[in-house]
Order: sequence, then C-alpha cells, then structure tokens
Amino acid sequence: MKRVRFSVRVVTLAAVVLVGVGACALDPRSDRSGAAAPAPVAQAERVSGASAVPTPDQTSTSPSAEPSRTATPKPSRTAKPTPTAKPSPTGFTGCPQGEHQRAVETYLARLGGFGTVTVDGKQSAADCAAIKKFQRRYGLSPAEGRAGPSTYDVAKRLASTDVHRCKAGSGLTFCVDLTRQTVWAMRGGKVVLGPTVTRTGMAGYATPSGTYSVANRNLKEWSNPYEVWLPYWQRFNGGIGFHETTTYLHDKSIGSHGCVNLLHRDAVRLWELGSIGTRVVVFGRRPGT
Repeated sequence: MKRVRFSVRVVTLAAVVLVGVGACALDPRSDRSGAAAPAPVAQAERVSGASAVPTPDQTSTSPSAEPSRTATPKPSRTAKPTPTAKPSPTGFTGCPQGEHQRAVETYLARLGGFGTVTVDGKQSAADCAAIKKFQRRYGLSPAEGRAGPSTYDVAKRLASTDVHRCKAGSGLTFCVDLTRQTVWAMRGGKVVLGPTVTRTGMAGYATPSGTYSVANRNLKEWSNPYEVWLPYWQRFNGGIGFHETTTYLHDKSIGSHGCVNLLHRDAVRLWELGSIGTRVVVFGRRPGT
C-alpha cells in the first residue's frame, strides 16, 4: 500500500513539473518563436531612451504576518507645495528635436507651403507643426515633428530637385529624377504636380533612363511574376510603369523591380492627369544601382 501511495505522489509531482514548464514557455510578451521581434518601420525617426511606465510596489501582504500595533501618529511638518511648471508663452509643449533640425528648417523654408519656420536650429511650436505637416504629406512615419535622418533625406531631395532638368514637351510630361528619387508633372513649361517622392528599381532591376510614353493604364493591375496588385497602373516601358507603392516608401533597403513607386495621393493625382500617350522622361541614376 505504501508503494502505491509513493508511486501516485511521484506521478502527480511529474505532472505538475511538466505543466509548469509548458506555462513558462508560452510567454505572452514574446512571439513564441524565440526570435526578437522586428523593429518597426522608420525606427530611426523615433526618439530613443523613453521612460518605461513605473509598476506599483509589490508589498508583502501575507495572511500569516502579524498585524502591527496601533500607534498614535505624530504630526508631520507641513511640506512646502511643489511649484508647478509655468506654461511656455508660445504654448510649446516639448516636440522632440532631431539631429538635423537646422537643415530641415532650411529646406522647408526653401520649399514653402508647410507653415512658418525659423532657421535657427532650435525647435519651436511653429517649427514642430511645419515638420509634422511635411512628414504627413510625404508619408514619413512617425509624424512627430522630429527632424531625423529620413525627414532630412526627403527634404533635401525635394529642395534640390531642379524641375527644368526634365526635357518636357509643350504637352503634359511626367518627369522622373532617378538620382534624387523624385517625380513631378509639367505642362507647357509649368509644374502641375510635385516634385514628390518616389522609389524606383533596386540593384539588379534599375529603372532605365530615356524618353517614353504611357502605353497602358489600369486602375488596378495584377502583376503575374510578383503576384501583387498594382493600384493606379500606368505602363510606359515594357513591364515598367507608375503605380501606388504596396510597401513603406522610405525603406531604402528594398526597391521596385523597375517600376516607379508612388504614395497613394500622388499615384491618384498622376492617374487623373495622365492618359494614353502622355510623355514620360526618366533621367539620372538611383544611388546604389
């Protein structure tokens, strides 16, 4: 009888141990794969060193602990009230400042259209609002007003684009600057769209320069080799065309297979402007291709 009870205890203990191991392995904070979770897109734009939310103290409340004797509380000295921070006279609440503050201010002042910016390298409420507006317009994430590397890169490319380098005709012309990765449209020597951002062919699939014309258009084209939908498709060279991007446009580690990727609003506007026969001028070369 003692041997039976001993065997039952051993089996019970083994079952508890196994269940415990399984429960610890299923950590809800992990992806259960053992690999680190991928960093979010445009992580370089985020401010590092953010404070974690403090957790409440875990004071022991064991029922076996003896209650303390009631003591007469001693009067404490009157504590001086903590002074409250005075609001900024400009209403500025602390928008993060990036390492490219002055350069971004310079480019936004040159581009215009994003609000008042002061080129002094110091973040202000007006600067923050202008940078946020710029980031939202060109799909930069997070749009928190910080002048980080991606914001600096996009602002520089747009501000340095020379629209007159495009050999546009008298009619409508779509222009693609591969070097600066920008796109715009001209009609009769005047800009009717842009410049705006793009991402063209990656290494091994470089978008070729040259003069072409739109040969085919489709609101939603299916790509047979890559099995993906291409919204607002306008083909101008073989299997190469303009279309809305299906991934984060500012991820430079990837690129298209030769097509000219656009943000949604720009793909829509280019579609509204274009038609079969629209002239397309592509020049320069994407860095790294």
